[in-house]
Amino acid sequence: MAEKNVTEVTRDTWMHEVFPEWGTWLNEEIDQTQVAQGTFDLWWLANMGVWLKTDQQTNIAVDLWCGSGKRTHDVPDMGDRHQWSRLTGGRHIQPNLRAVPMVIDPFAIRHLDALLVTHIHHDHIDLNVAAALLQNVEGDMPFIGPKYVVDQWVAWGVPKDRCIVVKPGDVLHIKDVEIDVVDSFDKTVLITDSPCEPAIPDDQIPDMDERAVNFLIKTDAGTVYHAGDSHLATLMAEHGKRFDIDVALLAYAENPISVTDKMSSSDVLRAAEMLDCKVVIPLHWDVWTNMMADPKEVVDLWRYRKDELGYGFYPYAWQPGGRFTYPADAHALRYHYERGFDDHHTHPINVPYRAFL
Repeated sequence: MAEKNVTEVTRDTWMHEVFPEWGTWLNEEIDQTQVAQGTFDLWWLANMGVWLKTDQQTNIAVDLWCGSGKRTHDVPDMGDRHQWSRLTGGRHIQPNLRAVPMVIDPFAIRHLDALLVTHIHHDHIDLNVAAALLQNVEGDMPFIGPKYVVDQWVAWGVPKDRCIVVKPGDVLHIKDVEIDVVDSFDKTVLITDSPCEPAIPDDQIPDMDERAVNFLIKTDAGTVYHAGDSHLATLMAEHGKRFDIDVALLAYAENPISVTDKMSSSDVLRAAEMLDCKVVIPLHWDVWTNMMADPKEVVDLWRYRKDELGYGFYPYAWQPGGRFTYPADAHALRYHYERGFDDHHTHPINVPYRAFL
């Protein structure tokens, strides 16, 4: 193939060649993975987005979001109805640039059995993802979420008969997967205006169940508790008592001054203890530049506390795009990307002298 000339390069060709940054690498990995019997695989798609594949090769995506944060300084200040204005009394726009690459191409997804979305915040529900799945996924896979999530999908043009409205207490079955819908504990969503609901007086508490839910996903090999953007809540102990939870996915970040939006390191460990899970994985810390955190802090705090408090769970410090296999990785503590070069010295080396480096 002939090399391009600089005169042929445009902003559009540049964006097409480098975005999404991972291309279809992860799409291909997921498609090509045959999950072993008695296990399930998870891939982290950034933020709270995860892909679950069972040993029956069933595919479930949760909170798949392929958007961005701030892209220019030329944006207005927050209005008085923005959730952060309501919480902090401030108006300056938050500097939440996206800090991680796009690890999956939603328009290259061909095989998906259901999309689950926990709540109405637009770093969890995505117009581009909805369009991509409608255009390219084989069959009539369902879009599953609480009332105002579904209302948003329908407003975007997703056929209403493809959508399933859920609330805590509902149970659904997707092939070999059972999905139990449980309470959300996302206090931030209660001060966020949903574009698809009537105006609510400031002194009235909205119905959480119409805005947000958590999901317990049951497979033959174990269970995944996806907490959306839930804050720490004592009712998690009831969920831990009622369900056998293997892997808990929790929203963790470094909260700016005057904002309590995500769990702290200590909150993550307390939530894991209440959920009585086997593994806790902090997510959401990766994506926003103004709220970035380090999951190794959770691991270090767990090491400090585990013997004295008798923790029966393990934490896991993941990386976006990484794969987690349960139960094989249950005690791994930290993820590292594949390092490659596993086929070294299978062919003759070709260097100026043998001890080249």
